[in-house]
Amino acid sequence: MLAGAFKNTFISGSTGSSLKMASSSKNGTSAAPERNEFRSQKPKPENRDESELLTVPDGWKEPAFSKEDNPRGLLEESSFATLFPKYREAYLKECWPLVQKALNEHHINATLDLIEGSMTVCTSKKTFDPYIIIRARDLIKLLARSVSLEQAVRILQDDVACDIIKIGSLVRNKERFVKRRQRLIGPKGSTLKALELLTNCYIMVQGNTVSAIGPFSGLKEVRKVVLDTMKNIHPIYNIKTLMIKRELAKDSELRSQSWERFLPQFKHKNVNKRKEPKKKTVKKEYTPFPPPQPESQVDKELASGEYFLKANQKKRQKMEAIKAKQAEALSKRQEERNKAFIPPKEKPVAKPKEASTETKIDVATIKEKVKKAKNKKLGALTAEEVKLKLEADEKQKKKKK
Repeated sequence: MLAGAFKNTFISGSTGSSLKMASSSKNGTSAAPERNEFRSQKPKPENRDESELLTVPDGWKEPAFSKEDNPRGLLEESSFATLFPKYREAYLKECWPLVQKALNEHHINATLDLIEGSMTVCTSKKTFDPYIIIRARDLIKLLARSVSLEQAVRILQDDVACDIIKIGSLVRNKERFVKRRQRLIGPKGSTLKALELLTNCYIMVQGNTVSAIGPFSGLKEVRKVVLDTMKNIHPIYNIKTLMIKRELAKDSELRSQSWERFLPQFKHKNVNKRKEPKKKTVKKEYTPFPPPQPESQVDKELASGEYFLKANQKKRQKMEAIKAKQAEALSKRQEERNKAFIPPKEKPVAKPKEASTETKIDVATIKEKVKKAKNKKLGALTAEEVKLKLEADEKQKKKKK
């Protein structure tokens, strides 16, 4: 049917154009001034800034897709299915009537298979929106990834999108992966909450995936932050840049300008420097020529003149060389032996100090100390201490009476 309609339009269009061509060829002179008049009648474009044409006015929304836009509906039925984990079975069973109610408003049929562990959505004869099936597919995907129904239903709105980021394969080491995922969440979920406020998105970290629901611009930023966090870039740096961008977006003059001068550029502090070896081998310069051939024993003898000596002369030279070596070794050995007979350097003798005659012994004070020691018994109290004790006892007795 559609193919036939396209053919008819093409044929009618082609015939119309051929008729026009024929009429213009007949009236060649009359067609030229008509064209000039038509050109002169064209409205002149107004002088407007490109920034005004590119920017979307605040509060503008695309009109909703209604049944009047597609009154005949869809030609064929399309469906999507997703599996869900076992731990989500109880929650999905409980909230499935609400899921069906939300999808029935858009004429989408939804089925939950608890035996297979799958959710299926498909269009019906009444479905008029061709893109709603894609949104329904995203809804069941989000429900399978532990997103609550209240948040997942938002995906059916026109200005809301979703993104499921797979982070499981980005880090090989399991412990490192858990640490980086926890860094994304932050202490008591503070980092995730800050990211949600800056991007106007709902973010859910579950297992090996991060699910995000919100506007397209926010989803782009969320994906960048999540991937950077998995690459060992702390999310606080990206949050800082997002805060600056948010403030810059408020200024109407800076919207059309580049923001690179305002954004901070962070440098890596912990750059792992390669340990340099202790012994560095310096590479020689490459030369296409081979190295020179080493001299043989005959060449060395020819150079020194030994080659022309007789056998007895050679013998004599060898013996002389041996004797010279022996003499050197003997002299070294003798020096080492003589070291034992060299007397060590003696330290200078310290002179004894003369007894000082100035210090005088006070005999009278020593005698008094001896007398006191004799009078005082070991462990016994002095006469003054005894008197004080007796007085204290008498006072206590009077108080008791």
